Amino acid sequence: MRLHVAQHPLITHKLTVLRDKNTPSSVFRSLATELVTLLAYEATRDVRVEPVDIETPVTTTTGVMLSQPRPLVVPILRAGLGMLDGMVALLPSAEVGFLGMVRDEETLQPSTYAERLPENLTGRQCFVLDPMLATGGSLIAAIDFLFKRGATDVTCVCLLGAPEGVAAVEAAGTGKNVTLVLGALDERLNEHGYIVPGLGDAGDRLYGIV
Repeated sequence: MRLHVAQHPLITHKLTVLRDKNTPSSVFRSLATELVTLLAYEATRDVRVEPVDIETPVTTTTGVMLSQPRPLVVPILRAGLGMLDGMVALLPSAEVGFLGMVRDEETLQPSTYAERLPENLTGRQCFVLDPMLATGGSLIAAIDFLFKRGATDVTCVCLLGAPEGVAAVEAAGTGKNVTLVLGALDERLNEHGYIVPGLGDAGDRLYGIV
């Protein structure tokens, strides 16, 4: 597994505002979109391209275009939806699928309650969006789901991660082509499986408590 933790003052600044419990949902959503767009630059560093000949107003030249099949962006519901606009702002030609996953608050284990993905992901680069990498359970389940459908290249984008979650994803991803891109790597998990210092429940911060 390849791990990239962003080191940029703008990302740190925006994360600081996200962490503040007094930041309202409207500002939280806007900043989350901006942050994901910044993180997407790193996440798409190895996106597949192919050469193409074009004609400029001056001459002909060779550039690159995204290869087929197009990349697939997969937000994990519901909190991952808050990251979708920021990702497709950078990859507007990507297709979008969805995975609905919920964590049992007693066992901390995830289960899948909904999915909208192609049956065959052979040759597809997949970008998974999940704001918080805590225990790693949901992300591991999502990665396994995609690889079982034929994916061979999965990049996960998270606003925050905990060392325990990173270690779990790394252990579960042995032999798989997985990249993990984080806005920040926090200190630890608390006894309830929440990231410390973290920013609370990302879904509730984005959309309110339902």
